[in-house]
Amino acid sequence: MYYNTKNYGYGYNTSYARILHASPDAPGVDVYLNNTLIAQNLTYENFTEYLPLMNGRYNVQVFATGTRSNPVIDTVINIMPNSDYTIAATGFLNDIQPLVINDTSYTIPPNMSQVKFVHLVPDAPKVDVTLSDGKKLFENIGFREVSKKILVDPGRYTLQVRIAGTDDVVLTVPNVVLNPSQYYTVYAVGTVKGNKPLQAIIALDKASY
Repeated sequence: MYYNTKNYGYGYNTSYARILHASPDAPGVDVYLNNTLIAQNLTYENFTEYLPLMNGRYNVQVFATGTRSNPVIDTVINIMPNSDYTIAATGFLNDIQPLVINDTSYTIPPNMSQVKFVHLVPDAPKVDVTLSDGKKLFENIGFREVSKKILVDPGRYTLQVRIAGTDDVVLTVPNVVLNPSQYYTVYAVGTVKGNKPLQAIIALDKASY
């Protein structure tokens, strides 16, 4: 069973951000934050650790590994106080763009888990995420969209990704273990027609540790 998330209040001392390489045809990259190297040769499907940050504006530049010219991403992000973020490199290389995902979470009841879904498959249509019995968790989520956060009973699940509004299952993710008092994001990555298979990355958000 799943439930809508309620605001139970939270307490953090600082902000945190991590980088996710989710561009299926991009090479390994070096990531700079305000001209400081924070990740070297970050490859597809991998994250940096969460980095502690003061609130403010930051320049994020992403270069092919070993280079410092012609960044594939050059953007400014705003880090708010007491907030957590994942900054994902998304899309094919010819249209690569950053997606800032808000991982900030409220305290949840100790007998529950929290889950959200992020669609990062550039050539896929909108999707629904369901349990194996067809029960919808997330509905009509398009590329570069982030779902709402929901509360879920801890346990072992089989998740299915379906073309939105249909029973057409395009990805099955078995044996997903959700532990109590943990915060998860399910990232759909890969391609429909390319050489990177569709798959789900299930990652713990900062509030989990």
